[in-house]
Amino acid sequence: MGIDIEQAAALLRAGELVAIPTETVYGLAGNALDEVAVSHIFAVKNRPSFDPLIVHIAFQEQLQELTQEVPAPARLLAEVFWPGPLTLLLPRQRIIPDLVTAGSPLVALRIPQHPLALALLQQLPFPLAAPSANPFGYISPTTAQHVAQQLGDKIPYILDGGPCTVGVESTIVGFVDGKITIYRKGGISIESIEKIVGAVAVQPHSTSRPQAPGMLKSHYAPRVPLLLGNIADLLPVFANKKIGLISFQQPYPTVPAERQVILSAQGDFAEAARHLFAGMRYLDSLNLDVMLAELLPEQDLGRAINDRLRRAAAEG
Repeated sequence: MGIDIEQAAALLRAGELVAIPTETVYGLAGNALDEVAVSHIFAVKNRPSFDPLIVHIAFQEQLQELTQEVPAPARLLAEVFWPGPLTLLLPRQRIIPDLVTAGSPLVALRIPQHPLALALLQQLPFPLAAPSANPFGYISPTTAQHVAQQLGDKIPYILDGGPCTVGVESTIVGFVDGKITIYRKGGISIESIEKIVGAVAVQPHSTSRPQAPGMLKSHYAPRVPLLLGNIADLLPVFANKKIGLISFQQPYPTVPAERQVILSAQGDFAEAARHLFAGMRYLDSLNLDVMLAELLPEQDLGRAINDRLRRAAAEG
């Protein structure tokens, strides 16, 4: 673990995997054009091969090499939100291996905002495939230490860029038959996207062969059962259990403070997003019987947070 970009770049050029920081979550990165490196990503994560990967690039000019076309709304969104937590789903060129897209004719692309990730990408002659750097289906990592705890013995280097500033994955936007569709809610709110391109459709989750990365219904799951609902109503039901809580703003005096994660006492959606995955991991370390969580208002980044909570609570 360290901040040596040169070492990370050398390992990636040699076909190795490196965990990298982004503003959303830490990614498990490998050469996106090298099918052997990509297959190693799937093996290390124990990720099913039908779940496609996001490809990270340094410059918008790389779209010409990697895609067949970029619709005007996609270019507009890229101009506004790149670098940043926005992924565009576009028709791919043959240079992208089938394994990256799970055989789909579309490839998911984004330019990350984290300065270390950008500096690394700018040194490489290839883009990086980089799903979240955690075992498949578990809570996404938002610090280098999270990665080290679960994958540290499986990869040669973790590039430590500090805590992620957004804390939930990127928003994925696709363009099919002239319709702009949100395939995954994430770090750019639907409201922000609609201000740029007008009304959009929102795709429901998939349970198999998703069209875009991160669409599986059951995902981001802690080991401890997670139940969603009104916390005040749920507390009496589990009065004899060791309970952990995830609430938006409000503490609950009947549960010890060290077993509560308050996402944002000020009701700030961005702060809540930054705290979500780290809070879930913290509670998951406490040997609890159950976690109770409440949904946030369905607005701004509350939509993305609720999406992650619902999938963390879903049965596979």
